[in-house]
Amino acid sequence: MSKIHPSAVIDAGAQVDPTATVGPFCCVGPNVTLGPGVELKSHVVVTGQTAIGEGTVIFPFAVIGEIPQDLKFKGEATELIVGKRNRIREHVTMNCGTEGGGGVTRVGDNNLFMAGCHIAHDATIGNNCVIVNSVAIAGHCIIEDDVIVGGLSGVHQFVRIGRGAIIGAVTMVTNDVIPYGLVQAPRGELDGLNLVGLKRRGVARADITALRAAFQMLAQGEGTFHDRARRLKEETTSDYVLEIVDFILADSDRHFLTPG
Repeated sequence: MSKIHPSAVIDAGAQVDPTATVGPFCCVGPNVTLGPGVELKSHVVVTGQTAIGEGTVIFPFAVIGEIPQDLKFKGEATELIVGKRNRIREHVTMNCGTEGGGGVTRVGDNNLFMAGCHIAHDATIGNNCVIVNSVAIAGHCIIEDDVIVGGLSGVHQFVRIGRGAIIGAVTMVTNDVIPYGLVQAPRGELDGLNLVGLKRRGVARADITALRAAFQMLAQGEGTFHDRARRLKEETTSDYVLEIVDFILADSDRHFLTPG
């Protein structure tokens, strides 16, 4: 049987895996699914049409799956899907989606959400991300894999942050960030590449050299930012550079942070 504290309130419609743990004073709503090995520490609220994946641990006073903070939301049926092995720390909030945004907020696997951060409606978070204390991820954002967002930062709605990027603390990100980008300053500026992260992941020296050359071309080449990206696509043989180029040339609802 599931390990359920007698003070927890679990609606009869909830699906709780036999290996899940629900601690003291938790509230679990009727449309919630808790997967294998999920642990709610204490005083956790999980509500809405919400699925929590295997091995995810949620710490006290987190509120997961509540309705969006969006005045256009009229009570339509929407979802929050949280993947496997996430760590969701104290006072984190994650909202369900909205009809206008596709109806689903998605969180991948192996992420760390530090205390007090917020994931808004219709956002998509990839895998292996670290969202640091008191970060606010606005609606419709896409955060790709292996991203770190520093403490007290904000990400504007509809912004995309590419794989492997790092956002410094106390930064407001208002435009898209290329994969492996390094963004810092109060009004986020693209200040280079996340070289430390690339080296930690064991990226080959030749690829890092190619990325640095590509960054310089994007910063100082002829033509518009998109012109430079198209030219890079024709010239490069690096998969990492191609990833940046494809990200730039994809559809977006925002402009880009460009190299200074």
